Amino acid sequence: MRIALNGWFWDQPHTGSGQYLCALAEYLPEAAPEHEYIIVVPPHISGFTSHASRITHHVSSRTAFRPVPVGRVTLHVAPSPISRSNLGKVIFEQLTFPQSCRVLHADLAHVPYWAPPLRSPVPIVVTVHDLIPLILPEYRGSLVARLYTALVSAATTGAAFVIADSESSRADVLAHLGLPSAKVRAIHLAAGPEYRPSNSFDLDPALKEKYSLPDSYVLYLGGFDPRKNVGTLIAAWTWAADSIGEAYPLVIAGRLPPRSDAFFADYPAQAAGLKIAEGVRFIGHVDEADKPGLYRGAACFVFPSRYEGFGLPVLEAMACGTPVITTSAGSLAEVAGDAAYLVSPDDARSIGAAIIATIVQENLADDLREKGLAQAAKFSWEKTARETVNVYEEGMGKRETKGNKGN
Repeated sequence: MRIALNGWFWDQPHTGSGQYLCALAEYLPEAAPEHEYIIVVPPHISGFTSHASRITHHVSSRTAFRPVPVGRVTLHVAPSPISRSNLGKVIFEQLTFPQSCRVLHADLAHVPYWAPPLRSPVPIVVTVHDLIPLILPEYRGSLVARLYTALVSAATTGAAFVIADSESSRADVLAHLGLPSAKVRAIHLAAGPEYRPSNSFDLDPALKEKYSLPDSYVLYLGGFDPRKNVGTLIAAWTWAADSIGEAYPLVIAGRLPPRSDAFFADYPAQAAGLKIAEGVRFIGHVDEADKPGLYRGAACFVFPSRYEGFGLPVLEAMACGTPVITTSAGSLAEVAGDAAYLVSPDDARSIGAAIIATIVQENLADDLREKGLAQAAKFSWEKTARETVNVYEEGMGKRETKGNKGN
């Protein structure tokens, strides 16, 4: 079977969709080497080298329109002159990718993020990581954004199968898109093999210098949009700062928004207003290669999100042997199991108390480390790939009855 994958996010390993695509490209050929895997990418990313350890490519101007081997997958650079703009993205998703599937004589197509085409010459499998624009009103955006959400919602009904990252996300898909239960499968994600514990308890000196890290710290690593709930974490730090803040400052990692507005709050200003700025350090963007070391160096990892389709940072921290504090919102309780300290995302006092307890109670921290490592070991990209191939093979049986098959 020849499987074509939409590769729009191939050059964006800092995004969840990019990480997922690169992991599929690495592990699908291991799970089912009898199938052929082709990643269709727009021409503007033809010179990119993937972050995946065994997947690299370089496409010169002379080979830009020919399939290029990439490890055990093939990279096909679409010939259409598509820009990186939002309009270019829609054209690639709705026209260029289906046309490429026809040209490549693909048997099945996988769109590894929520953007299936309305019409396709082959059965479509689409991965819906979350339904944020439908569930959270503040994310619905402009009229154009709402039209795009309506487009992909309608197109999803014609897919052969929908993959969700968790049972929680699957329930959201069933509730908000009205799909038949048998058509939606939950397939968990996993932390990569680079996320593992260290034999040393000392922070990597190079990492410490690069990010100006203290010897010990409490860590948040993630985004700054409203659902990430960073404001509540900073408010929670007012409860923890007096008792542990001097020895264990709060390190907030991630690129801050360029400006504050109705959507993005000014978190450094919030910390200053609460008079805890000295104990809260914003270290900015963290390179992908540095994330495992940053997790390993933390006394605990706090992820106060209000909604996640999966919540990969929780699993990454656990796999590094770091105690995790997170919330019971969205899929987080499902991913964390009994291996994290679960709190309400709306209770700053409880979050602060959880941080203090994890730092001062060695038995609690040790228990969370042990349970976290065991929980993370239940997830693997090998398992994700095997279950995804099962969906592909079953999806081929939908060819005759497929609702969005084109001419």
